[in-house]
Amino acid sequence: MALEHALLVSLTERAGSGYELARRFDKSIGYFWRATHQQIYRVLKRMAESGWVTGESVPQEGRPDKKVYAVSAAGRAELARWIAEPTDTGMPRNELGVKIRGAAHGDVAALCTEVERHRVQHAARLEVFRMLEKRDFPAPEQLSGTALHQYLVLRGGIRVEAGFVDWCDEVLRALRPGKAGPA
Repeated sequence: MALEHALLVSLTERAGSGYELARRFDKSIGYFWRATHQQIYRVLKRMAESGWVTGESVPQEGRPDKKVYAVSAAGRAELARWIAEPTDTGMPRNELGVKIRGAAHGDVAALCTEVERHRVQHAARLEVFRMLEKRDFPAPEQLSGTALHQYLVLRGGIRVEAGFVDWCDEVLRALRPGKAGPA
């Protein structure tokens, strides 16, 4: 996936300036696709040059005008083409998995500390996702359209994070016999 497609998805949900997109990205799509603010601005410029988005200058009081982007017909066509395109099903890279595989050749206690660090980060992300689910989707059986699609992606994130936390616990139990989970 190119950043262009993630931005097209975000802009179909709501037009916005580069700054607004970067902030939204940090709070939603950014959980699944990382991009710096500089990358977003660079790609928006390229998308405008390709005709996928239009930009309208909006005056602001006491500040420079901002450019608000919206998806054009060509951008919608590109998004539809990309959505219909097959997605790579390759295995994600997992450096921690490689380290665990090689644990016999290193400091197992230090590796356990690293597994604990990963567990804490994934548990925190899981908690954020569960809070978002409770706050934004209290009645998932009533969802349709964009809201349903957002919910389904969030559920995928919840399942991935829960699975990763469980896996970290399993690794720690195996590498520290007699101890139940992280220290």
